[in-house]
Amino acid sequence: MNKRTYFIKTFGCQANLADSEKIDSYLLSAGLTPIKEYKKASWVIINSCSVRQSAENRVYGLINNLQKLKVENLELKVILTGCMLYHPIKYLKKRLPGVDYFVRTPDWPKFIEAHFDTLKYRSRNIVSVSEYKGYALVPIMEGCNNFCSYCVVPYARGREQSRPMKEVINKVKDLIKKGHYRVLLLGQNVNSYDFTSFATLLVELNRIKELKKIAFLSSNPWDLTDDIIEAMALPKVARHLHLPVQSGDKEILRRMNRKYTPLQYIELVNKIRKKIPDIKISTDIIVGFPGETKKQFQYTIDLCQKIGFCKAFINKYSPRPGTAAYKMEDDIPIAEKKRRWRILDNLINRDRVKR
Repeated sequence: MNKRTYFIKTFGCQANLADSEKIDSYLLSAGLTPIKEYKKASWVIINSCSVRQSAENRVYGLINNLQKLKVENLELKVILTGCMLYHPIKYLKKRLPGVDYFVRTPDWPKFIEAHFDTLKYRSRNIVSVSEYKGYALVPIMEGCNNFCSYCVVPYARGREQSRPMKEVINKVKDLIKKGHYRVLLLGQNVNSYDFTSFATLLVELNRIKELKKIAFLSSNPWDLTDDIIEAMALPKVARHLHLPVQSGDKEILRRMNRKYTPLQYIELVNKIRKKIPDIKISTDIIVGFPGETKKQFQYTIDLCQKIGFCKAFINKYSPRPGTAAYKMEDDIPIAEKKRRWRILDNLINRDRVKR
């Protein structure tokens, strides 16, 4: 077997796809060859997601399969990277004996230098490009400072760090030279971009003649300012906004540490639609958050009916170790979580096909 072949499996969000692009570039520059069948690879890299337990369970399942494969392929090496490394490494080693290396995302250059002879390959300067629905991915910031009570992102990805605007613009121009004319700007909360401002970045990108379309993920309701809304109305900015609401109940939002009320969310959406009438709005919703009563869930239904989301990513609450909500009693039965999930899925995602 070729010891210089690899396979990358990515779980989770677009930010993880962008991270896998970086890892892919490192491995290509070190002279390794990607293959499409993980069973034939000598290196399997698993870029993990830890937002929900179900995401971690998929990782556990794949690693168990790889551990069985190692009996036949003694040269196979498994690397775990990504958000699951917010767990203590000692815990992961005990839980996942089939993993050979645990590599935090920022540590990949050091890992490559330590394990591969890269000297004769450095001049190749190979760069891969990840896409999502026809958009080239462009991270503009990393991390999160908000500490929503259910979320591991601040622990998994650290505090917010923005990419210099000049670097972002040069990246987009480089993508255009490679034939990519649509870009998706990525950040845990792009509104917090602090090299000048996110609105300024949109304005500057809109001025690039060859660039055809600009989209972005994600925005939080509490700091989506008027200047950002103005910039969203620019001709090249996609007429789609992903704006997580999570709940339609004021008390649940407070306990989630979300910095707005349902009324403020509705007022923000109305302001956006007044400025950009043809915009479509999608969202994230959590059902079964600790203590969520049937009445509080009904408020979420009411809000969704008022807004008319084009799509919703609905998640059944999953306790995440280390978060504030982990200390709360997970008191909503799974059957009830599933029932609430079906109601919202039918209301938003199934019915939107008819609209």
